[in-house]
Formats: sequence, structure tokens, C-alpha cells
Amino acid sequence: MPGTYLHLLLRGLLAGLVAGLLAGGVAFVVGEPHIESAIALEEAAGEAHSHDHDHAATTGESHGHSHGEDALVDRTGQKAGLFLATTLAGLAFGALYASVLHFARRLTDMPGWKLGLFGAAGAWLAVEAVPFVKYPANPPAVGDPDTIDQRTLLWLASVVLGLVAIAVAVAVAKALAAQDLHTVRIAGPAVAFLVVVGLGYLALPKIDEVGEGFPATLLWEFRVASFTVQLTLWAVLGVVFAYLTERASRCVTIPA
Repeated sequence: MPGTYLHLLLRGLLAGLVAGLLAGGVAFVVGEPHIESAIALEEAAGEAHSHDHDHAATTGESHGHSHGEDALVDRTGQKAGLFLATTLAGLAFGALYASVLHFARRLTDMPGWKLGLFGAAGAWLAVEAVPFVKYPANPPAVGDPDTIDQRTLLWLASVVLGLVAIAVAVAVAKALAAQDLHTVRIAGPAVAFLVVVGLGYLALPKIDEVGEGFPATLLWEFRVASFTVQLTLWAVLGVVFAYLTERASRCVTIPA
């Protein structure tokens, strides 16, 4: 992989910028309608709760939770902030991704563009896929505010689990590199990854705070949309970084 650490960092930031913007577009198109539906359910439940406890005329002014007119940031501002959030996330992930690849390239003779793609796939598995399967994203109106700290810590633990599983899979792949059978070289790391993740899932507690009355279809569509956004971010990040790396490699090999 050509270039100094600064070159890789700039490459990662550019790839992260593009990935964050595209992920924001996907989130706006496929995610926002489900968020609007969930907020409508939350506000309806809040209004019903107010009517049950207050039959005075002021109950007509209730807006439920802070997604409507009483929110610190209205829905228009939240939608605009969506692109800012995904862009900043893309930049942060791009910088971390490039930093990891800077050290990883010393341990392999894999072409830079291929290392970039494998690195993005591994990062997505560790940071997004493994945590998502155990603790999938929930829309507004789902989740107990009193358990948010616990849920955050458990999510971080699942990220650590994903990173450990990837590290074990890489170690097994290196140990089996001398094997003549391609099936063994492929299956070994995959099995090691699944075993570590499976044991981790058994150790981590289960969290299910979805109420019985919440529409299953809306929950499923929201989770699919969230999964698609994260997949878009890491796929675009890896592809753009690999493209920039391959271009840089060809420029280096072309004689002046």
C-alpha cells in the first residue's frame, strides 16, 4: 500500500466523507419514513397517557415526548442533522480505518486495494454486524430510558466481542496459511470467528424492551433500514479507499 501515514489518513478522510454523505442519503430515503411512523406512535401513546391522567382542557395541548413542537430541535433540524451525523461518523471511521491499515500493511504482502476491501469488511463485521445481531437498533418509542446506560455498555461489549472475533480469525488464518487445502484455509478462520461470536452471545445478557403493541412490521423495516445505512457506509468507505489506493499505486509505478 503506497504512501505515508498522512497519505493514508487523507485517503481515509476523503473516503469517509463520501461514505458518510451517501449513508446520510440512504438514511433519509429508507430510514426517515419509519422514524416518522415510530414518532407518530410515540406521540399518540403520550397523548393517550395524558388523557388517562388528566381530563382537563389542557390535555389537548399535550405533544407526548420531545419529538414534536416542544423538542429542542424540530424535525426539520433533525433531518438536516442526519447528514451532519453520518458525515462526521464517516470521517471518524475513515480516520480510524486508515490508521489501522497503516499498521496492517506491515504484516502482509496483500495489494493495498485488496487490503482496503478486506479491512472494510472486517471492520463492518466487528463494529456493525456482530453488535447488530445481538442488540439490533430500535426506533423511537422503544426502550426504557432508565436502562440506556446499561444498553450502551452492552453494545460496547458486543463491539469488543466483534473485534476479538476478527483478531482470532486473522490469527487462525495466519496459522493455516501453509495448508495445501483451500477449504481448510477458508473454513478455519470462519469457524473460529463464529465460535468466538457464539460464545460471546451466550455470555452477554439478552435485552428485549419492545412492547407487545408495537407493530412488528415497522420494527422490522426500521431495523432493515438501519442495517442498510451502516452497510452502505462501510461498503462505500472500503470501495472508495481501495480505488484511491489503486490509483496511487499505478501512479507510483508509472515512470516519469
